[in-house]
Amino acid sequence: MCTLCGCGNPDHGTEGGGSLHPAPAAEGGRSGRGHGAPPAGLTHAQMHALGLPHGHDGQDLHFGHGPAGLSVPGVTQGRLVEIETAILSRNDALAAENRAMLAGRGILAVNLVSSPGSGKTSLLVRTIGELAPIPVAVIEGDQQTSNDAERIRAAGAPAVQVNTGKGCHLDAAMVGRALGRLALQPASILFIENVGNLVCPAAFDLGEEAKVAVLSVTEGEDKPLKYPDIFAAARLAVINKIDLAPHCGADPDLIEANLRRVNPLIEVIRVSARTGEGMEAWVGWLKGRLVAAAMARAAT
Repeated sequence: MCTLCGCGNPDHGTEGGGSLHPAPAAEGGRSGRGHGAPPAGLTHAQMHALGLPHGHDGQDLHFGHGPAGLSVPGVTQGRLVEIETAILSRNDALAAENRAMLAGRGILAVNLVSSPGSGKTSLLVRTIGELAPIPVAVIEGDQQTSNDAERIRAAGAPAVQVNTGKGCHLDAAMVGRALGRLALQPASILFIENVGNLVCPAAFDLGEEAKVAVLSVTEGEDKPLKYPDIFAAARLAVINKIDLAPHCGADPDLIEANLRRVNPLIEVIRVSARTGEGMEAWVGWLKGRLVAAAMARAAT
């Protein structure tokens, strides 16, 4: 299992078989205090300061207060930081290669991140038609099946499906290989639809110009607060399925307020991929970023 993201695939994200995700130390036996229980004799404040799991009123446990932001049995916080640094440094180097290639051709790359079922693929299908005649290509990330890539192709855009197996996100190596299978046109838009996951994709740069977080109203107003990293990393949040808000008691204003609590600079657009409401603003945002990419290319 990957100690950074828990994806369960030791060869995930590699070229030629060398693993970018070192396996954690063996878990060993479990004590009577339970898996991951803190040592006895420390105060609540001491456990918090050391990044150890600790309770509130003897009930809550928190495993993310250490420097690494996570806890793995048998692995120190310092070692976890070393592992994460090594993984992300290699990924960032590959992402820089992807970004240079895309920027050199004036291609806008957008990394769509969300939980499963937020409506990313439905949003893309509608977006492809609304962007015409601007050329669009798509890299589809899922653990299994080519269902989404087939939907994109049926909508008229070339697509490459990347199945990650047990992997919980795309990485820059996967995207780099997928780019070699797409006949990308200059001054086009590349959508990278990441694996549905609100945790791991936040840490991995793919070479995109921007991360766009898609959040449906049916997921609840508190998702930005419960999964802050993904929304903090996003430049834009698209609140989708707003047509359903009255039917499920959702409050889009509260969703937006929580998004800004996590990321005060995030842009927010409300859409319904089903009815088309808000699509003009979304397409306008994309066209504006595409123009900016073309200007940056001309300047260099």
